[in-house]
Amino acid sequence: MAKKNALSPYLKQLLEKGDLQYQTGISVDCVIFGFHEQKLKILLLNLETVDKWALPGGFIKKSEPIEEAAYRVLKERTGVQHIFLQQFHVFGDPDRSDASIHQKRYLNYGVKIPKDNWLLQRFITIGFYALIDFSDEKIKEVVSDETTAWIDINKLSHLMMDHEAIVLKALEALRSQLAYLPIGRNLMPKKFTMPELQKLYETILDRKLDRRNFQRKMLGFDILNKLSEIRKGGAHKAPFLYSFNDKKYQKALKDGLYGSW
Repeated sequence: MAKKNALSPYLKQLLEKGDLQYQTGISVDCVIFGFHEQKLKILLLNLETVDKWALPGGFIKKSEPIEEAAYRVLKERTGVQHIFLQQFHVFGDPDRSDASIHQKRYLNYGVKIPKDNWLLQRFITIGFYALIDFSDEKIKEVVSDETTAWIDINKLSHLMMDHEAIVLKALEALRSQLAYLPIGRNLMPKKFTMPELQKLYETILDRKLDRRNFQRKMLGFDILNKLSEIRKGGAHKAPFLYSFNDKKYQKALKDGLYGSW
């Protein structure tokens, strides 16, 4: 991982007057799910001077609603915006934050933080998860630099603090919400086949689903449009393409779906 030699303006601002702008003791962390090459992946940040990966996270401004903070932090740390974002859990273990690790991080810049500084105090964090279409060109553009990377959820390692536990809790929440919320629209391209959508659900649930039952259930939800186009170029019979019906999808987000996987 690349390491920076100078204290970033953001960290400098946090050290000097961050406690005047931000609510001490509380933060937000975002788990960004993407689906690519039949794998569920997580967008992680390359931390400065620390050989670890981290979730996009940050602090809440004193005059700012928590949900707005999550959207702002996500945009500031990754460039991603205007996406589905769902709060899923609060993480408040007293041992989740190690002050000595943070102190060492700043010492790499030649900065020693006073013991009573707000950055070394206990923090609880509110977890949000986001679902995005990995193939979206705008998404590719904003997360394509060396400070971010898409990591296979089954190959997570070297995450800071309790961020791996946060990812696993987000996955648990995502799996449970598949039973009553339409999820696929945010992870799939605009046009897709039924087998491609089924593979997404199987990847999230980590188990196989019956093809006929899956198709019957998805069509029964009445949130898909069957298109006249077919997916060409495969070895088998070309399947029809589908898209999500935006109006019905939004209604399903509000009212919920029925059934379980």
